Amino acid sequence: MLECIEQLESRFRSAGLVYGHGSDNSWDEAVFLVLSACDLPLTAGDEVAEMVLSPLQAECLSDWSNQRLIERKPLPYITGRAWLGGVEFICDHRALVPRSPLAELILNDYAPWLASEGSLKILDLCCGGGCLGILAALQDPQSQVLLVDIDSDALDLARENILKHQVHSRVRCLQSDVLALCPAQSFDVVLCNPPYVDREDMGALPAEYLHEPSSALASGDDGLNFTRELLQQLPSFLHEQSVVFLELGNSWEHFDQLFAGNTITWLEFEQGGWGVCVLTKSEVEELARALS
Repeated sequence: MLECIEQLESRFRSAGLVYGHGSDNSWDEAVFLVLSACDLPLTAGDEVAEMVLSPLQAECLSDWSNQRLIERKPLPYITGRAWLGGVEFICDHRALVPRSPLAELILNDYAPWLASEGSLKILDLCCGGGCLGILAALQDPQSQVLLVDIDSDALDLARENILKHQVHSRVRCLQSDVLALCPAQSFDVVLCNPPYVDREDMGALPAEYLHEPSSALASGDDGLNFTRELLQQLPSFLHEQSVVFLELGNSWEHFDQLFAGNTITWLEFEQGGWGVCVLTKSEVEELARALS
């Protein structure tokens, strides 16, 4: 098996693959693919190094390798699983591959930004496959989570992940364009990883990213079309202690320029990631007024 991994890693490296869907290098992807093709845990170590692949495993490995090398599919779409915050999720083309740095905030209980105590009402907006909201529900067993997305296919995937993690009593799904169909209520925490890729970056995306739903990526010339709508609608769903975590990726610079007269708090992450700001209700209201 070790020989298979080494050969595959060399092929990946020579092919000039682009990473960023759960790993950042050819070795990790080769290990992940081979172990997954053999239905072995990713924690497997030296004890499997000399293992000989069965004909069925070898066939699976060949097929998956071609999908990665020739079709340039992201690895989680090939294996059907991905990890976020150490938790495994079902993953396929219906939603983005989970990779948001917001997971780090969830695992740190939103410190030091959250003032509320007790059971939290959490909104995961643009939830995709529901990974952030479900991770939040697993982190806080008393929380109530609403997953919102405009894409019915993404919500179907989210429901599968809800069942996988048995959180159906505390996590609900709602199809809505931004918050237009969301019932009146206030959330303690809003997690939002919206479409934020600007037109220039969309035109330069590597092949791996073109397998993901473009509607979950593209958001106009400056990447902020969705965010503008969100800021107008969001204040009525917040109370004075609410905290909003908004991910904007590379479009954070456009956001800073758009709101040059406002102070924006951008977060840093120990595990990597950028372009996430934290907002209070009053700050959201200020940004909404600036758009008027």
